[in-house]
Amino acid sequence: MSINSNKGVLGKAKNLFFTAKEYWTVPPKGNYIPYKEIASLSGAGFGVHWATLLASTIGLNAANFLVGASIGLKPMDLQIMLIVANLVGIPIGIFRSWYYDNHNLKGGKFLPFIQRTVVPIVFISMVFVWLPYENWAYLTKAVVVWFMYMLLNIFLCFYSESYTYFQQIITPDAQERANVMSISQVIYSLAPTITNLVIPLVAGLTWGLDNIWTYRIIYPAFTLIGLVMSLVFFRKVKERLILPKKKPEPVRMLDAIREVAKNKYYWITQAAAWVVFLESGYGVILGWSFVYAHGGAYEASLGVANTVIGNAALWSMLLAPIAIKFMGKRNLLITANSVNVLLLIVLYFTYESLVVICIIWYINGFVNTFWNIVQHNISADMRDYHQWKTGVRLDGLFGGPLGMIGTAIGFFTGMFYPAIYEKMGLLDDYSVLYDDNIRNSLFEVVIICSIFGALFNLVPFFFYDLTENKHKGYVEVLKVRAMFENYALGVAEAEELQEGMEIIFRAKELSGKEKKAIDKTPLREAKALPHKTPEEKEYRSIQIKKAKEEIRQTKEMNLAIERAPIVMQDLTKFLTEAGRLRLAQAVVDVGDGAGFFYENAKYLLKAAKLMPKSTETEKEIRSDAIRNARVKKEAAALIVKYGKENIVAPNESVKEEIISRETNGFVQSLQQRRELRKYLKAESVYNRVVKPYTDAKNLLEQAEYYEGYDALCHKYSNLFYKELDFINPQ
Repeated sequence: MSINSNKGVLGKAKNLFFTAKEYWTVPPKGNYIPYKEIASLSGAGFGVHWATLLASTIGLNAANFLVGASIGLKPMDLQIMLIVANLVGIPIGIFRSWYYDNHNLKGGKFLPFIQRTVVPIVFISMVFVWLPYENWAYLTKAVVVWFMYMLLNIFLCFYSESYTYFQQIITPDAQERANVMSISQVIYSLAPTITNLVIPLVAGLTWGLDNIWTYRIIYPAFTLIGLVMSLVFFRKVKERLILPKKKPEPVRMLDAIREVAKNKYYWITQAAAWVVFLESGYGVILGWSFVYAHGGAYEASLGVANTVIGNAALWSMLLAPIAIKFMGKRNLLITANSVNVLLLIVLYFTYESLVVICIIWYINGFVNTFWNIVQHNISADMRDYHQWKTGVRLDGLFGGPLGMIGTAIGFFTGMFYPAIYEKMGLLDDYSVLYDDNIRNSLFEVVIICSIFGALFNLVPFFFYDLTENKHKGYVEVLKVRAMFENYALGVAEAEELQEGMEIIFRAKELSGKEKKAIDKTPLREAKALPHKTPEEKEYRSIQIKKAKEEIRQTKEMNLAIERAPIVMQDLTKFLTEAGRLRLAQAVVDVGDGAGFFYENAKYLLKAAKLMPKSTETEKEIRSDAIRNARVKKEAAALIVKYGKENIVAPNESVKEEIISRETNGFVQSLQQRRELRKYLKAESVYNRVVKPYTDAKNLLEQAEYYEGYDALCHKYSNLFYKELDFINPQ
């Protein structure tokens, strides 16, 4: 038994080695990412965690050991400082969101920000902790902490958001993304495991977590290592967006806000995010219990507890791809949040036991890690859905400006727990937490609030219906659209053509077919076969595998049948009554030209709103008419505001001259920036005025691309030597 077992383990190890070797530089069939890049992504994760380790300890809240217990700022003062910081951060955040979607930096959409902001983050965070707070008056400390926090977060937000967005576009395949994120997180989770063990342990034996010297000496060692790793590994990974190869048009912020506001999935996730503040209150219990309960005797053990608790994330990282595949992201989130509610109820009755707290935190860490992985996938799915629905790819601007609603809500909700802390006796002297009565009373209140928060956070996801299969269908449509457009531009690659055409053929073949019932009888019969002799065991194993494969193929076929209408609907969208009317209107709008002034836009909008909406077709026609009229109404309003004579087509050479002009001194630099702003504003106004014309032109171009289907079939046949019955889907 043991010999065979060892052979089995050795054989699996060899298979793993040769599989890794085979796919080290070339991804497995159907995937996008080679194993070498997964390894680099894992190393980059180490870099992210350690490079921002010191910066992440700087927060404007009472639970923060550095600014609260170490520097000695009051909870309510910290909340007021945070509100002011958020107010100042609103325009910075809006600019950041816009810049992601409109920059011209080389190296990708998000990677340039990751590579260029890490050095300032490390430098500013080290300066922050070495300032002489011990010698300053209270007001001076508060002002300096606020200023340094703001300066640090300008770079830190770029870095952390870029890393989050980057993970969402490493592959367009949702399941592969979950797999890759799970594998990489398993590996780089060693980073927080190491720091959660070492830092509290060393701090407990030296200065303590509530002493600033811990942050001056211990943290920087990891931070500098993370800086080097971040700079090295992020050069070995790349982004993958499904976009036509033509240069993307600039994205207007107001247009992005208007479009994202129509995305129901965005509001579902936002509603859940708005109540997270209430659920998060219990988070202080673990640290405060070890540091202040039992007279602080167990503070040094916090590192060990964090290490053991951190191990829980490993198992959920490993299980996340499987859980997502079999449960779906929505059901997984609902299940995890329900478990969290139960854990908080148990915590209310057991918070005085450090052992029970650690057990609850372990289970909580297990279920919450599912959310950490799923949220990135959900965010990526929403962006792909938005691109499918609107034709515009938004990443930075996806909810960035609208996210300020959450920031405004946070101005008030953020005061909730600091007000409770101060009401219950916690001001700038954190030593009151050594008092069991004060600490325990505070714990009971925050646990009750957290239970309600967890329940509120659970509700929105019952309305989330973007399934994994729907998302896969939307991505297939994006691939087909990009193939058609790239072919028309003469830049379509053979692999892209093959993938796009096979999606179309598959959708045509399965469109209108009924799903097949899954028959598990062969599997039950296979399991019932005798298995006493080696021959019987082998035969039984083969039959079980065969039955499982048949079930898997049937499930895959049923999912493909579900997706087929999504692809066919896009291919035939110009053949429906609404599609023909849309094209007819586009022909009229293009015929009017870019210089048409839409004086009748108000009447068009009124007429559109009066159109019938009894059937789905009538609703679609009415919606198209309203959308078209509103675009024209905005154009007409801009013409009235700026005057016809002032709205002229931008001259790109003028912009190039301004940008490339050499300046001498500060005054000339300001003049150059003023001229560039003036040009960009005029360009924006012109583009918005001619939007009805450009939208119509783009629509006619897309219809023309789809009319090239026969030519694509012929080219596909010549490239891949396949004899197929090419039938135009139109």
